[in-house]
Amino acid sequence: MRTQIGIVGAGPAGLMLSHLLHRSGIHSIMLEGRSRAYVEQRVRAGVLEHWAANLLIEMGTGERLEREAMQHDGIFLCFNGALHHLNFRDLVGKGIAIYGQQEIVKDLIARRLADGAEIYFEVSDVRLHGFDGETPRISFRHEGGEKEIACDFIGGCDGFHGVSRPSIPAETLTTYERDYPFAWLGILAEAPPPERELIYAFHARGFALCSMRSPSLSRLYLQCRPDENLDEWPDDRIWAELSMRLDGTRALTEGKILQKGITPMRSFVAEPMRHGRLFLAGDAAHIVPPTGAKGMNLAFADVLVLSRAFDRFYTSGRGDLLDAYSATCLRRVWKAQRFSLWMTQLLHRFTFEDDFDYRRQLAELDYVAGSHAAATALAENYVGLPIE
Repeated sequence: MRTQIGIVGAGPAGLMLSHLLHRSGIHSIMLEGRSRAYVEQRVRAGVLEHWAANLLIEMGTGERLEREAMQHDGIFLCFNGALHHLNFRDLVGKGIAIYGQQEIVKDLIARRLADGAEIYFEVSDVRLHGFDGETPRISFRHEGGEKEIACDFIGGCDGFHGVSRPSIPAETLTTYERDYPFAWLGILAEAPPPERELIYAFHARGFALCSMRSPSLSRLYLQCRPDENLDEWPDDRIWAELSMRLDGTRALTEGKILQKGITPMRSFVAEPMRHGRLFLAGDAAHIVPPTGAKGMNLAFADVLVLSRAFDRFYTSGRGDLLDAYSATCLRRVWKAQRFSLWMTQLLHRFTFEDDFDYRRQLAELDYVAGSHAAATALAENYVGLPIE
């Protein structure tokens, strides 16, 4: 097989890249290790920055988003037994959209297939070759047979555990990591959310987040130990703990819990995001704590920058945007890392023995909720910084 861009990974980053390239007349082939049903049902974060929601609409894949997404003007901070609303539209003139990642994946897959895209699901033994030179190739197994794609460039959009980043010689990459002494216990419940917008709660017992996937489907999280045993968290304990951490500010409707799991917390960046003709994008290059709601939005920003660079290359023969890709993306990545770490430090108990830090965090939350300047800084980062 022959294509211009071989894309490894058909999650949000890979699908978005493929669609952006298609709109520029650039051909791509996508490979995905999971089944179509799996990637369309995998529940992940659903906060879309203002520009990202607009991009999906502008590129013709936002019909369901416009109809079904929940438009939020801001968020609530919960501390000291009170809720404090930060209205982003009043502060910076923008809001966010709540629309599940799996719904975005469904929309993009449907659109790409309707446009005649080649997507190979359930592939195995993916290997990247020749990206140090001018003739990259991707070999893989599909439906029992060996296949190979010859391409001009490779888009590594296959996530933190994919093959793209490990294919790069380790001595050419610099990685930066931070682990956290806690994780999130998350549930998906058939229950209306306790508020019209997200609630970020700071409590002596730890952090809690009340999010949603629809007006009748709640996504709820509790700070917990990374080695937490889910068997020790029956449904009634989860609901009781959530209620305590909301500290009487809102009543919870207890519904059927559909999913339950532990989300580890990490920060990770690999530099540079390019090696030869292999370009990393999304989780393959960076991971942020979910507190700042940046993961999928960063992936979209990466592939938007990359698609513009490929368009420049194929229309004019110029490689300047390709050469600038890593540096351009990393400026945004590190700003997102800074904001995500700040939100994480603001809202989590790093140790339950440090009363000084607990009181300091309460003071900082009080400052953010009461200061127009501090609230504006949070809002500006949360709704999404401008795209270069």
